[in-house]
Amino acid sequence: MSIRRLLPLGLAAVALAAIPCTARAGAAPEPAAPPPLSPAGWQEFVESLRTLPGRMLARLPEPMRNDPQIQQELARLALEAVVSTTLETIGGDGDAPQFVPTLGQVLNIGQPNADTVYRSASITPGGSYRLRGHRGNVALAVIQQALPPTDPGRGAAAQLDLATLKVDKDGRYDVLLSVEKPAGYTGDWWELKPSATRLMIRMVSADWSREVDPTISIERVDKPVGRPRPPAALLEKRLRALPQQIDFIAQLFVGHVEKLRQEGYVNSLKVVTPPFTILQGQFYYEGTYDLKDDEALIIESAIPAKCDYRSLILTNELYETTDWYNNHSSLNGAQAAPDPDGKLRIVVSAKDPGAKNWLDTAGHPTGMIQGRWTGCDSQPIPTVQKVKVADVLKVLPRGVATVTPEQRQDIIRERRRALLERPLW
Repeated sequence: MSIRRLLPLGLAAVALAAIPCTARAGAAPEPAAPPPLSPAGWQEFVESLRTLPGRMLARLPEPMRNDPQIQQELARLALEAVVSTTLETIGGDGDAPQFVPTLGQVLNIGQPNADTVYRSASITPGGSYRLRGHRGNVALAVIQQALPPTDPGRGAAAQLDLATLKVDKDGRYDVLLSVEKPAGYTGDWWELKPSATRLMIRMVSADWSREVDPTISIERVDKPVGRPRPPAALLEKRLRALPQQIDFIAQLFVGHVEKLRQEGYVNSLKVVTPPFTILQGQFYYEGTYDLKDDEALIIESAIPAKCDYRSLILTNELYETTDWYNNHSSLNGAQAAPDPDGKLRIVVSAKDPGAKNWLDTAGHPTGMIQGRWTGCDSQPIPTVQKVKVADVLKVLPRGVATVTPEQRQDIIRERRRALLERPLW
């Protein structure tokens, strides 16, 4: 039966029109369509993205590579790397700089600290810049210069602590950044390394509800203000640089948790020496965890007599920090008090044991624990004890702080509110 018999006249005409000309009897073949036009560098960028997840998966052991859950989480990590790197590429201009988000709960790359807001601004090597804003009163607000990997002074890159700057009666700071201090300049000044290409600020808050984040503006002062239309060659150069930049950040830590496991650090901790980008005076320890639903780890340590900041967080198998906005999966000095005997004890488990100092694995039976001491007079490495969740309160010392399920919900809702009210941009 023909299409004309099945359809009303008008619809039949539409259906016939939709049939390719080459399918009609006697129709001559149409010439092949030319390849779609695209900007120079775009196809290379797209091709790099097409193969990126496979290259990331190759860094994992076979059981993880074949796990659909891990595969999708790895795809998410790839997207996070794309967004973070692309955002810096679009917003990065050393002549018209601005601080844009770099890491965080959404851009969850390389295990961002739950208490830290990270922003970065591109700068032009050799340029002079002015930073202004309200200093705020967070635990730490530190700017670090990023130098090229080949720079011999990369490991000694200077850091600027906003707490060291003078402020006016309104709590505002004003600091000049340049390779050389101008003659006769009497204000706050910070020496820029001649090769510095980027500034990253870490704003670390322990008491999210009461501490106030700093504000920060940046301007280049050795050139007139203005931003002419970027030439095509510059835009193409940035586009062509993206694949390598994305590849680097996307693959950097994919196998980190598995490497720790292979070293034998399962339900145990080791000292860690991260790359050059750490805060001065910051000490890390980390190890993997592997827990059944009815098991828990008790992390126990002394607390340094002097300590500017401390925290304990969890990550998943791909080194993404476990969602701390919606789960009780991070604790710092303002949130986790010591027990009556002066020791700090934090419980890690899938089920809430009722102890106030608890880290929720949030559906990840395996992952990583990472702690940090910053500006402390000692750096203790905690001990780790595995127990049944049902026995946690029996093992912990008498008088340990506890919470009910209802109180836990209130705590999580309040921490979520406080985090969402912190400015990220």
